[in-house]
Amino acid sequence: MKVTLIAHTPEPEKIVAAAARLCYSPDGADILLEGLSEDKAARFLARLVELGHFSPIEHVSFTFAVEGVSRVLSHQVVRHRIASYSQKSQRYVREDNFEYIIPPSIAEDDGARQLFAEQMEKIREAYRSLRGLVHHEDARYVLPNACETKFVMTMNARSLLNFFRLRCCNRAQWEIHQLADAIYKEVKKVAPTLFAGAGPACVSDGACPEGDMTCGQIKEVRKKYSS
Repeated sequence: MKVTLIAHTPEPEKIVAAAARLCYSPDGADILLEGLSEDKAARFLARLVELGHFSPIEHVSFTFAVEGVSRVLSHQVVRHRIASYSQKSQRYVREDNFEYIIPPSIAEDDGARQLFAEQMEKIREAYRSLRGLVHHEDARYVLPNACETKFVMTMNARSLLNFFRLRCCNRAQWEIHQLADAIYKEVKKVAPTLFAGAGPACVSDGACPEGDMTCGQIKEVRKKYSS
């Protein structure tokens, strides 16, 4: 998996701070940005989070290029609807020699890995044969969920906080959990204060919502996302 932050709103923390200050000031946003140092913006953002005033953080967005992931993962990601996606099309891109993602549980078992690889090769052969008979937009119906894909995703900061809350959880499926952690690391580099309280629910909300299905590792999880 490769995750790259390819674009984001310039000075995201200042933009959020200015938008929030606008709610409590007669001045315009351009005036509020004047003299808004990083330190002042950080203090205002901390207060904003404390008050639970999250709508201003929707004004900043982050765009990621995601590669080397499965169609299983992409189908989960697009369930986060407040976002924009552009994905490699199996309708227009031929998949004669498609790459595929192997889940860790299969990769760690020699017998399972061999069976998995053999099945992927059979599917490749079936796809090539079908493509000789029909258009590849129909041949693609035989392709597996494991098929490698890539996409570009844009989310605003508030949507990202919700994404982290759900997908950084130890109970999340392994691949989307890996993606969430990679994105989390990228946004922390450019907006550390904005995402200071980000993480799974046991970090952002202070309690685990999983009940009897909790991972039982709250201390370890909180330590991971507090660094």
